[in-house]
Amino acid sequence: MTVRIAWERRGAGPPLVLVHGLGYARWGWEPVVDALARRFELILFDNRGIGESDAPPGPYTVAALAGDVLQVMDDAGLTRAHVLGTSLGGMVAQEVALTSPERVERLVLACTTPGGTGAYPLPDATLRLIAEAPSREPAVALRLFVENALAPATVIEQPELVDRILAHRLAEPQDPAAWAAQAAAGAAFDRFAQIGAIGMPTLVQHGTEDRVVDPRNAQLLAERLPRATVDLFEGGGHLFFWEDPDRFVVSVTSFLGGPA
Repeated sequence: MTVRIAWERRGAGPPLVLVHGLGYARWGWEPVVDALARRFELILFDNRGIGESDAPPGPYTVAALAGDVLQVMDDAGLTRAHVLGTSLGGMVAQEVALTSPERVERLVLACTTPGGTGAYPLPDATLRLIAEAPSREPAVALRLFVENALAPATVIEQPELVDRILAHRLAEPQDPAAWAAQAAAGAAFDRFAQIGAIGMPTLVQHGTEDRVVDPRNAQLLAERLPRATVDLFEGGGHLFFWEDPDRFVVSVTSFLGGPA
C-alpha cells in the first residue's frame, strides 16, 4: 500500500531531516525551524497518521515510519543527511541509523528511548494521564497532555506556551485511531540490544524534568552508543526545544557543524 507523506524543504546548508513525535505534525518544530534553516537545508514532514500525510489503518511500526523517512529522503534527492528525531521520532531515527547507516551522516536523539524491557518505562504521571484521558472532555484531556509535555515550572511561568501549543493541536486535530496507531509503534519499539551497532556520531539530548520519557534513558543510550555525546537541558520538559529553543539550536548546530 502506498502511503503519501507530506514534506517540505526549508533553508540552505548541510541537509538535516527532522522527525517529530507522537501527536505532532511538522508544525511542532515552530520555535526552532527558522534558526535551523539559516544553517541547514531542512526536510520537514508529517509522519503517517497526522497532518497532511495519509493515515492508513494501524497499528503502525517504527520500521514503517523509518521507511517513510527514507522515502522522503529519496523524494528530496538526498542520498545522505543528518537525522534528528524527538520522542517517537527519536525511535524512528534509531531505526533509520540501524537499517540504513549509509544514509545518516550524524544523528541527534532528543527525549527518546531505546525501548524494550531494559529501558526505563513511561513515568507514572504519563501512565495516569493516559488511563484517565478517555473519561475527560477531549479538549480538557488535550490540554493536560500538553501541560504534561512541559516542565512543571514552565506550565506555571509560561501559560502562554501551553496555549500556543494547544492552539496548534486544536487547529490540526489528529484522528484518535491514527494517534493510537502511532502510539502502538512506540510501545512496541525495542532496539535496546542493537543500538551499539549505531556507529555514526550521536548527540543525545534530554530535559531533566521530562514527564513523558524518563530522562534516565538518555544515559542508557549514551552508555550503549559507541560515539555518543550527551546534552541535558536542566529543568527542561519533554518539549524542551519549545522551552529553550535558542539553546537547542546552539546544541544541534555545534554538534552537526553547520555554518555559524
